[in-house]
Amino acid sequence: MKSVVLAAVLLAGLPAVASAAVPAQPKGQPAAQALGGDAVPGVCLLSQQAVLGNAKVGLAATARLKQLAEQVQGEVNAQRTPIENEAKALEGQRASLKPVEFQQKQQALAARMQSLQQTAQARSQQIELTREKALGQISTSAQPVIASVYASRRCGLLVDRNSVLGGNMDNDLTAAVVQGLDAKTSSISFDLAPLPTQTAGVAR
Repeated sequence: MKSVVLAAVLLAGLPAVASAAVPAQPKGQPAAQALGGDAVPGVCLLSQQAVLGNAKVGLAATARLKQLAEQVQGEVNAQRTPIENEAKALEGQRASLKPVEFQQKQQALAARMQSLQQTAQARSQQIELTREKALGQISTSAQPVIASVYASRRCGLLVDRNSVLGGNMDNDLTAAVVQGLDAKTSSISFDLAPLPTQTAGVAR
């Protein structure tokens, strides 16, 4: 029987984006000349990913998502192990069972495993939905902080820092936004989000 594995990559939504999106210099190639120049008045930079990855509330959300994912994985494993054990036992009884009886038992186990796979898929969808809601909640809290820092720096245009290829980075608001968000909130509380009604019936 194939092992039922949840999509743990969902957890990477918050912590994996903490650093700036700058590709590593390939080995054997000379380092590219740093781009500099004067700061462009009114043009400011922000990495929302780095804010989410470094702010205390983002780290708290990451920890909670990991906890929920571990609980879900434990639930799936607890149901999968008996099925796999029964499958091994059935294989050992093959010689003593009539072919029809063996096939019926095998099909029953396959149906149970398929049901469990559907449950695992539903739980994965719940983890993703939970992550999206947590990100939305943090983004809502961060928006007034961003607006305040933006105004205090007299910005006229805000650019995604991760899309900038180079230049003067003096007008990067990221650190100030992280500091402001930390002062505003450092924790977040949420449980596993339910699936929409039309797909909730898959989970058992």
